[in-house]
Amino acid sequence: MNIEPRRAGELCQLIEDNISRVIIGKEDVIRKLLIALSAGGHILLEDVPGIGKTTLVSALARSLTLDFNRIQFTPDVMPSDVTGYNMYNPATAAFEFHPGVIMTQLLLADEINRTSPKTQSALLEAMQENQVTVDGKTYELMQPFMVLATQNPIEQVGTYTLPEAQLDRFMLKVTLGYPDLSEEMAILDRYSEDNPLADLQPVASGNDILWLKEQARYVYVSDAIKRYISILSAKTREHPELELGISPRASLMLMQVAKSEALLSGRDYVLPDDVQKMIIPCWSHRLIVKPEGRLKQQEPDTILGQIMREVRVPER
Repeated sequence: MNIEPRRAGELCQLIEDNISRVIIGKEDVIRKLLIALSAGGHILLEDVPGIGKTTLVSALARSLTLDFNRIQFTPDVMPSDVTGYNMYNPATAAFEFHPGVIMTQLLLADEINRTSPKTQSALLEAMQENQVTVDGKTYELMQPFMVLATQNPIEQVGTYTLPEAQLDRFMLKVTLGYPDLSEEMAILDRYSEDNPLADLQPVASGNDILWLKEQARYVYVSDAIKRYISILSAKTREHPELELGISPRASLMLMQVAKSEALLSGRDYVLPDDVQKMIIPCWSHRLIVKPEGRLKQQEPDTILGQIMREVRVPER
């Protein structure tokens, strides 16, 4: 296949610039969203309320002419609210399918840790297989499809910790963080009279994203890079302060996001830098630190940094 990295990079920059009209100072986060989208993955946005998570997802949807749904998770949200349900229609004497919020292209799952594990698990099949099954019948999801889930890391009362199986479905975990002084002043200035989101126009289509996904598949990854990823993965499984290391699925996801990072940077091949840039957002939420490690204030990000320093970086 003929790869066009320059065109891919220009398309990515066009989308980034459009979203940046609404979201100020978060170019790195916007880039990660586009990387996950072009790699066919899903994102967990973890941050405190009021940072702009919902606005970010809304701006992404408006920039791409994609169908967009939002669900505010609470303890009483049922799995059928997510996937849909069949209801008997007396007029036709038949059961009719009523689609849930998952029947979209971009789904904002707001405060996902506030709903029950049973409802959380309703997302699993959709995130992994791009389909849902209701009463034995399978429904394919529209493409491209992406779940962007948010959770508040501070508030623990009335929340349900995401199980490892659910966390493993998220390709990346990102945080927005607070704006600095100049960024906050720019936010106040830009939003002083009206909401710029209302005037945001699309600059790309769903077909453009499908094209990016197809292009990213064929980005070249050398055996040396594959070995580098495999060694990094093995090191997490052997680390004395980690209870749970990296799965082969996570290794594959790291390779996929490294390919997307390379493509959106205007290259048709992966460099070690691409792997190093993406390893923490791709792997940190999958690692479980042992109690003795937590006593030493060891965090997944710190441990991954240690492992990267131990492993020799290939030339290419």
